[in-house]
Amino acid sequence: MQGTVDGFSYGVVTPVAAFLMACLGGALGLRCTTRSLRHRDSFKAGWLALGSTSIGTGIWTMHFIAMMGFTVEQAPIDYDRPITFASLAVAIVMVGIGIFIVGYRGATALTLVTGGTITGLGVATMHYLGMAGMRLPGRIEYDTLTVALSVVIAVVAATTALWAAVSVHGFLASLGASLVMGVAVSGMHYTAMAAVSVHLHAASAAPTGATTGSMLLPMLIGPAVFLILAAVVVMFDPLLVMGDPDWQRTPARSPYRPGVPAPRHVPGYGRPANRTARSGGRGFRRSVPRGGHGSQDW
Repeated sequence: MQGTVDGFSYGVVTPVAAFLMACLGGALGLRCTTRSLRHRDSFKAGWLALGSTSIGTGIWTMHFIAMMGFTVEQAPIDYDRPITFASLAVAIVMVGIGIFIVGYRGATALTLVTGGTITGLGVATMHYLGMAGMRLPGRIEYDTLTVALSVVIAVVAATTALWAAVSVHGFLASLGASLVMGVAVSGMHYTAMAAVSVHLHAASAAPTGATTGSMLLPMLIGPAVFLILAAVVVMFDPLLVMGDPDWQRTPARSPYRPGVPAPRHVPGYGRPANRTARSGGRGFRRSVPRGGHGSQDW
């Protein structure tokens, strides 16, 4: 029996909320990655870890907010909690691998492609692992070409996001990059959902999946609170929270160039008479005969 699938049972509410969550996670991740590039040692790993956790959590939260609007008219939908939270862990770990590669290896073409591919595959794995945690009286099937297209979108979006993290500077540019990332992640999600078809068991004839929202909403509270706290941390300058970082500690500049000896102080002439110059700890004085011009110190 073919199930009737509706991905927008709440209208535009869930797509817009999911898009905003993806933008928030992307903006936090981009900001943290940008800040990590300013630090040599002390805070780099911390900013990269916070950035990867923000992006992974934002994408995961976006996915399941969007899934709150996914229903099958003939069957209720439930979710397996261990698999659902395992998809969150996969997203954070694989996004973290990609971000750490770029953060420590630099923004070369090879590192961007490698990091973007790993991150994109992490996003796609998170999506389909989260779908594997869905429970309903039937089976879910996918269109292979549409699935492949969603994976390509995920890899391109992740690569673009990593490039933006190391290349885009300024508030407006970062805001635009996070919006582009939100569009790409949302596009990947709904492309993947377009590949879904549900085949129900013949004996199942239940009302619409009203338990979806009540099941997902409690699981989303923790990640949403984390994103809010991460946003508060990123809003503050690290100088106010952690002190003066090592990247701002520049040595005092010498007024002289390397290899050029410092100028030696030469006493001036024409100074007042009766001045005693020290030489070996003693002063010498030569008297000039009367009629001369006074005495002169040596």
